[in-house]
Amino acid sequence: MPQTVFPLDSTKRFTDQQLLGHNRWHPDIPAAVHVKPGDSFRVDCREWFDGAIHNDDSADDIRDAPLSTVHVLSGPIAVEGAKPGDLLVVDILDVGPIPQEDSGPLAGQGWGYTGIFAQQNGGGFLTEQFPDAYKVIWDFTGGTATSRHVPHVAFTGIVHPGLMGTAPSAELLSRWNSREGDLIAQDPDRVPPLALPPLPEDAILGGLEGDDFDRAAAEAARTAPPRENGGNQDIKNFTKGTRVFYPVYVDGANLSMGDLHFSQGDGEITFCGAIEMGGFIDLRVELIKGGMETYGVGENAIFMPGNVDPQYSQWLAFSGTSVTLDGTQHYLDSHLSYQRACLHAIDYLTSFGYSPEQAYMILGAAPIEGRLSGVVDIPNSCSTVYLPTAIFDFDVAPGPGGPTRIDPGMGVPRSSF
Repeated sequence: MPQTVFPLDSTKRFTDQQLLGHNRWHPDIPAAVHVKPGDSFRVDCREWFDGAIHNDDSADDIRDAPLSTVHVLSGPIAVEGAKPGDLLVVDILDVGPIPQEDSGPLAGQGWGYTGIFAQQNGGGFLTEQFPDAYKVIWDFTGGTATSRHVPHVAFTGIVHPGLMGTAPSAELLSRWNSREGDLIAQDPDRVPPLALPPLPEDAILGGLEGDDFDRAAAEAARTAPPRENGGNQDIKNFTKGTRVFYPVYVDGANLSMGDLHFSQGDGEITFCGAIEMGGFIDLRVELIKGGMETYGVGENAIFMPGNVDPQYSQWLAFSGTSVTLDGTQHYLDSHLSYQRACLHAIDYLTSFGYSPEQAYMILGAAPIEGRLSGVVDIPNSCSTVYLPTAIFDFDVAPGPGGPTRIDPGMGVPRSSF
């Protein structure tokens, strides 16, 4: 096992750990750990809400989820010799739930959760159709996830970090804040908001203190969206065996990571749509000097996905076009067409006895495939959702006898404001 360079104690809160990570992006956050090119090492990662979500049958904790605190990230990890303009090569050697802890109160200790955020607190991909808060608990048995809240479903986890990236430069951070501020100004009272501005409240900035902390907290970017540095990309194939090439913007690169997922469908469509957990990730790092210019990678990481995904031989696919539910035509809106494809899949699954919320949770947590199937035929884009049929313990294909009616069990816990 590689040496653990960023250890975490499951019994302690994120801010009480031996090493203090961070929950904002800023170039001045000092490195907590230093490694060399060629080093292999282990990093422990805390569940993204730092234990605020519980293994129970209430969704009140999702309704009241403290979004100002996320994501709690392990790092920064400085790589010796890394300079702006380089490419940081990161190999994911292994990733999984909290080792040797198969039961306990923290997600990653034998269980994880999927949530739908209330519209007043973050919302989600289908927030207009699902405005309240919902939660599903998933139990881990080996590499398989099952849930008391969504019966008759089991699937192998594609374990991956939802978030990993390098620190931005001061210039890049300024660009983020400027363009996202301009977006917010278009509709400053929108619920959920168009973007998340810097928020000093609940900011954790590693070793920064005093005036340096106050200045950085007022500038530091929230970690919710993906950006040029990688960040919260939520790519489900970002798993064991993956090699990532990150742009380097500051000396040392200052790599950070967190938001581990046991499984996720393409798009993480409920926002808290993966199976969230704490755990570990084993990495190896190398440098390609001057690689950003050499390979034309001026922004945004490129990666070679791992090859440990479960293999499914049969899929049921649903398509959607860029027309709203009330019949309004949009021009090549792939976001809208993917929403419609997801809604069609949800409607279909309810014919077997699932509630709409259970069906939505399946699409968020199970390894569905989301695809842009047509983006050139005006006015309609076409997106598709591929649902693996083997995750169900009954036949979900259409047939002359009609759909099998399953017992949906206790259903999905719900909470509203």
